[in-house]
Amino acid sequence: MKPATMRAMLLGTLAGMGAAVADDTLTTDALETYVARFNADDEEMYANIPNKEALAFLKDNIPLFECPDKHFERTFYFRWWTYRKHVKSTPDGYVITEFLPKVSWSRKHNTINCPAAHHFYEGRWLRNPEYLDDYAVFWLRKGGKPRQYSFWIADAYHARHLATPNRELLVDLLPDLVENYEAWEAGWDWGAHRIGRHENGMFYTIDDRDGGEMSIGGHGYRPTLNSFMYGDARAIAAISRMAGEGEQAARFEEKAATIKRLVQEKLWDEDARFFKILPKEGAPLGGVRELYGYTPWYFNLPDPGYEAGWKQLMDPRGFHAPYGPTFAEQRHPEFVISYEGHECQWNGPSWPLATCSVLTAMANVLNNYEQDVIDRRDYFEALGIYTRSHLRTREDGKVVPWIDENLNPFTGDWISRTRLESWKNGTWDKGKGGKERGKDYNHSTYNDLIITGLVGLRPRADDIVVVNPLLPEGTWDSFCLDRVPYHGHLLTIIWDKAGGKYGRGKGLVVLADGKEIARSERLTRTTGKLP
Repeated sequence: MKPATMRAMLLGTLAGMGAAVADDTLTTDALETYVARFNADDEEMYANIPNKEALAFLKDNIPLFECPDKHFERTFYFRWWTYRKHVKSTPDGYVITEFLPKVSWSRKHNTINCPAAHHFYEGRWLRNPEYLDDYAVFWLRKGGKPRQYSFWIADAYHARHLATPNRELLVDLLPDLVENYEAWEAGWDWGAHRIGRHENGMFYTIDDRDGGEMSIGGHGYRPTLNSFMYGDARAIAAISRMAGEGEQAARFEEKAATIKRLVQEKLWDEDARFFKILPKEGAPLGGVRELYGYTPWYFNLPDPGYEAGWKQLMDPRGFHAPYGPTFAEQRHPEFVISYEGHECQWNGPSWPLATCSVLTAMANVLNNYEQDVIDRRDYFEALGIYTRSHLRTREDGKVVPWIDENLNPFTGDWISRTRLESWKNGTWDKGKGGKERGKDYNHSTYNDLIITGLVGLRPRADDIVVVNPLLPEGTWDSFCLDRVPYHGHLLTIIWDKAGGKYGRGKGLVVLADGKEIARSERLTRTTGKLP
């Protein structure tokens, strides 16, 4: 069957199931209210899908969410409302943008690969698969620049496949993914630096090309790029097995094993109990802890025994802050929150790009490791801080939902916006991207954290559905996540402590296409099987 035919069938099936499930669980009333509010408060300057079409797009595509904490609920719908703006139809199919206005450092169709993996992790929960199908092909075959910045492309494609399987597409793109990986291994010169794999087997890059300019840790063998290459090697091995290419799968598993060993041997600081940057072979590790030291857990890279580093996340001398986490540990003498110089500094401010990666990694630790360093309460607190940072107080005093570039972790001010608003002659500078460059910035995930972390749907390749909510018991009496596309079905996940809210009885209930497949009396790991 042709991919286009399969896509059409899937769209029709999901649309029909969405209507059926809606009768028994959530309606779109809350979505309609939120969208009307967002539209009314918005100064619409840029959008690929305009506000007047937002409600129709969201009704057709997104899961629905209800919970007692309206900060979480509002931010869930707000982040879908902003993601929609970045879905761009082009002659090369759909792409997803990072900035809405054109910026000079973007490439074809205003794309930038730095946050593209987050676009796949977040967008995998849209019901129309066409957006990410096209976007996946774009990066490898239609003019995308997948090595402009670090980009865990194969892992992102495979993660998307775990939610919306598309074996044919992945196997078709496998040679391109291998070619991209080998290009990273071969490397290239960037000024005085050689980006790529070096003789010691590790991957080297500069902080700017790793999405973190002006950092304290600086250039070197960074936990980020090396973890990305580990994740990509594992994903390529998995896709190779799908394709029946066992020898290639073994080769990439061996690459992943080598990176894993080197990251643990060379980047772990035993005294600081943290993964750090190695500036060059033979040199001591960098002297600062940075959030990117948590990246290995994003891919479940570390063996058990390295979890002590997570103590720093909730330590106010480390990363914890009211609008944090801070990117660099606050005890370091070079930690600074500056309103001078470059508008994008990674030497202290809080960055959603890093925060969402840390929360994904944290969910992996809580799901896949036996440890007593962090728990669900820590996850809920960190996610809550991230949630409540999605605000801006306008000049007229009104507080509105907002997502932008980098935050002052102590006040919640969007630093780059404050700087850019008066950058040139007291106003916005076109050379920097123009007015409100960072407004509705698409540089991070949020809803994937709600779905796979807080509510706890853990994507996997088989037909077993695993739900492990990270919501601490005694926090909320109820929640409902509805119309979640998963393996060609629509899932509904309900927590109803008293049993009277959703008509499905007490406890945690998982439905597939409206039929119960799993149940637990408590907020705990629960499994079921797809019909």
